[in-house]
Formats: sequence, structure tokens, C-alpha cells
Amino acid sequence: MHLFDPFSLKSLTLRNRVGVSPMCMYSAVDGVANDWHLVHLGARAVGGAGLIITEATAVAPKGRITPSDLGLWSDAQVEPLARATRFMREHGAVPGIQLAHAGRKASAESPWAGSRHIADSAGGWPVVGPSEIAFGGDLTKVPRALSIPELQAFQANFVAAAKRALAAGYEWLEIHSAHGYLLHQFLSPISNHRTDEYGGSFDNRIRLVRETTRAVRAVWPERLPLTIRLSCTDWVEGGWTVEETVELCRRLKEDGIDLVDCSSGGMTPNAKVPTGPGYQVLFAERIRREVGLPTAAVGLISEPEQAEEIVHREKADLVLIARASLRDPHWPLHAAKALGQAAKLPPPKQYLRG
Repeated sequence: MHLFDPFSLKSLTLRNRVGVSPMCMYSAVDGVANDWHLVHLGARAVGGAGLIITEATAVAPKGRITPSDLGLWSDAQVEPLARATRFMREHGAVPGIQLAHAGRKASAESPWAGSRHIADSAGGWPVVGPSEIAFGGDLTKVPRALSIPELQAFQANFVAAAKRALAAGYEWLEIHSAHGYLLHQFLSPISNHRTDEYGGSFDNRIRLVRETTRAVRAVWPERLPLTIRLSCTDWVEGGWTVEETVELCRRLKEDGIDLVDCSSGGMTPNAKVPTGPGYQVLFAERIRREVGLPTAAVGLISEPEQAEEIVHREKADLVLIARASLRDPHWPLHAAKALGQAAKLPPPKQYLRG
């Protein structure tokens, strides 16, 4: 198994095992994609990636991280994304999308504006979560705890967004349950202090993720991959653990998840994360080995030899790159050349010169 070997999952075959991780661009207006998204996503398809996952896309207006996030809560948001999926597919990449709700981390400024919560009077909105516990740091709003009927509506929002994603031409769907956003907030004892059937015990805390997964799987075609991004640990004492992630993945396998995108952190502003090259790969390796689900590794993977080692040693089935892709949209083409695999990934014909 090598980085530039094809990877098959359900009815899809990726041309290689390099994917572009979902990265927020904070450049939409009313959740609608524009030329920036077309060029950003399209450039990475031309650059040779096998999979490109469109950024965290909100299932409801108040689920956006910032007012400039992409959304799929309206039919008007479908065609601008379809323009991008057509281009990605035409240039050899499988188009994927990540559906999300930010929960208590919503209503924030864009990173270049400071990432602070925006006051309701200044264009922000009230935030929600499993319990009335603020994230902390610059995100000071105290969320309103969601009622059970609201949780049912939340799942319906995911289902509706999944249907729109399919209409937009996406073939790979990722549920965002990581980085301190709403589904992750229900998983973690740090943010979830509920005493009803959605809080307390492990089975209760994972209930919303499992219900949402099953609801989406019911409308997402069986022939297409349904995946999930998890924060495999909060990196905080008393928080969500790797062992809990492994057990959740066993349940999610039963619920119809086809691959786990293994990330970590994001639950608190003060977590001590031991970052370094490939620092999250061990999570992908463990879930792959103990659960028997394919996995994607992500997090400070930047060198071709590093990515090849992860795949060749079967630590993960896919490598997702983020910052490296921002620095070099043609990273896969350059990596294939560096690894002596250029014949497996020829450049676009438009770039060929005699």
C-alpha cells in the first residue's frame, strides 16, 4: 500500500490516498459559495488530490462559526457548490463536504478579525449547546441548553443538508463531530452536564452523534461513503478520551460510518496539546487496528516521505493535508515526483509542454 495507489471505498475509487482536509475560508455571503470557493477547491483538484473535502458547512444559519461560513440550509446554496463539484470531478478529484453545527463556538469573528464572540447587537446571535457552559477565552457567550425537541430538529437539519449535498454533486460526506463543535460538545463531559438521556453516561453522551449518523445514513446513498471527523481526545483531564473514541467507533461502524477522520482537541481554550509532525497519526492507527474501520490521518503532515510512511505502514488509509495544501496547491504532483511515482499522477494536459 503506497500513497499514490488508488483507494476504493463503497462505489468510489480515489486516484490516490492524498486528500485535502476541510479548511474554513470565511468567505461566503449568507452561506453561499462564490468564485473564491471555486478557485480554492478547483486548484487542489488540478494539483492532483484524490479527495477534496469542502470546509465545515453549516446545517443552519445559527450553526455557523462566523457569519462568513458556507451553508447548506437553503436550496439557493446548492448550485454555487455544484459548480465547484463539477470542476473537481472533471479534474480527477472526488468532491467531499463536511456538514457541521458550531454550537457554543458559533457567532464568532473571522480569525483575521480576532475570533471573538460577536455581540448579538453587532450582528451575532445567541448560541446553543448541551449545557449552559461557555467555551471560555474569547468565546464568552453562555449557550442555551437545547431541548429534546430541538435536538430532533437539529438532526432534521443534518438530513436536509445531506440531501442538498447530494443534489450539489458531492460523493463523500463527512459529519463534523470534532474540534469543540456541537456534536463533540455532547460527547465531552467538559461541555455536557445534562441529566437527561443525552448526558451523564457514555451511552447517553454518544446518543446524539449516533442518532444523527443513522438519520443521515438513511438518506445518503448506500453506494457513497459516509464518514465522520472525531476529536479522539480533548487533551484535558476529565474530558473525552481515546478509549471512548475507540468504543464510539465500534458503535458508529454499526450505524453506517465507512471511515473515521482522526483529529483531536478543540474542546477548551487551555488544552496542552503535544503538537508535532504527525502527532495525531496514532489515533488513526489505533482505530484502524482495533475497530476495523478505514481511517484518515491529519495534523502536521507536510513531507511526502512522511505521508508515504503513514500509508505504507498501514497506519491510515488516507492522508489529509491542510496547511501544506495552502502553501502548495500542487502538493500531490510534487510529492509524486519526489517519491518517484510521477507516472501514477501525470499533470493536467494544460500544463504539459513538449
